[in-house]
Amino acid sequence: MKIVIAGAGEVGFYLAKLFTNAYHDVTIIDSKEERLRKVESAVDVLTINGLPTSISVLHEANVKRADLFIAVNPAEDQDMNITCTLLAKALGAKRVIARINNKEYLFPYNKEIFLNLGIDYLIYPERIASNEIIKMLHQTGTSEYIDFPGGKLQLIVAKLEEGAPLIDETADFFKSDENNAIQCKVIAITRNGNTSIITENDEFQVNDTLYFIADKNHADELLLLCGKTNITVRNLMILGGSRIGIRVASELEDRTNIKIIENDIEKCAILAETLLKSLIINGDGRSIDLLVEEEVKNMDAFVAVTGSSEVNILACMSAKRFGVKKTIAEVENIDYIKFAEDVGIDTVINKKIIAASKIFRFTIGSDVQTVKYLSASDAKVLEFIVKPGSTATKKKIGALDFQDAIIGGIIRGDTSIIASDDVEIKPYDRVIVFTFSTAILQIGKYFG
Repeated sequence: MKIVIAGAGEVGFYLAKLFTNAYHDVTIIDSKEERLRKVESAVDVLTINGLPTSISVLHEANVKRADLFIAVNPAEDQDMNITCTLLAKALGAKRVIARINNKEYLFPYNKEIFLNLGIDYLIYPERIASNEIIKMLHQTGTSEYIDFPGGKLQLIVAKLEEGAPLIDETADFFKSDENNAIQCKVIAITRNGNTSIITENDEFQVNDTLYFIADKNHADELLLLCGKTNITVRNLMILGGSRIGIRVASELEDRTNIKIIENDIEKCAILAETLLKSLIINGDGRSIDLLVEEEVKNMDAFVAVTGSSEVNILACMSAKRFGVKKTIAEVENIDYIKFAEDVGIDTVINKKIIAASKIFRFTIGSDVQTVKYLSASDAKVLEFIVKPGSTATKKKIGALDFQDAIIGGIIRGDTSIIASDDVEIKPYDRVIVFTFSTAILQIGKYFG
């Protein structure tokens, strides 16, 4: 697939790496040479120095032959993103995506306006990130979570706590007569920063992160086996009055006691006007004295979404030491994600990874309904709709020769099925697959 990316900032750079790893032909445009030099030093792509709103630059990038054109200049360049995607579509790009920072553009009627203009998809990473945080504040026992169509099956990711019943067990634990009523499948494990497909010989240890596909009715029971429980978040502290922080607070303040700490006094004034039920505190969230004064020990959850990954990590570590049960940190520096998880932060949010999950679906095909990138690893969870006559319908799951991939579950109409070797896949099943980048082309051939 030929892909043109407008914007070599953090999101564009990350997408370029992902797409080249998946063997796509990638061109990236940016007006700042230093950004392009950074991309060239790390990724084998064609770079073009110039404004993506220039028709001559778009011709140089050969957008008329582009299968996908993505404009992901920084959020403040929303108008540039919209303009260059419209130009790219007019010049022949098959599908175009624009990054925006205005939530009203996503209202159903307004989205239709952009579709009529020719923009196929609008992506607002900050909005997606805030939705992810809100979801994780409702699923506090997990570090990552997906609710598949109809809520029949769920991906649950949980770290094993000291004394958890699953310690020293293997995946066979769920095949015993005593436990086989728990409808779930362990599909992968992260240990010492390395994520791999589960094997029958893997014995679970303290601090292992396990990935399950589970029936929603057994989720709480599964978390208890990992030493976790879901809590109700009644008291929430947010560090940072960013777009993400504002949206999280505005969605939750009617039913949650919220304190927001923001260092910028002008931003505090805006927050006070926008959020009528949240308490706005002007101060430095890195200050232990301030956290003590604002009674962080009484918080059920702590969310850090400042513009600094380092500040967010340190603040969450402090909150954890004061006994806060659920901590969530926005960590935009990919190199810090593993460290953040290792020091005990419960959930890590990264806008680049979230944006990539939404955009990557357009590079695979219409038969892929869900893509979820998992933080701190090259792993992904995909949901395929199986096409009639595909290879996957001609063999039982145990006979499918997957490398670096595993089937976790199947949704068939109103029925959910936990995958096992003797299950047969049928046309139009929705199949949930845990995989790595190396296997995506292979599994696409099985289902497509």
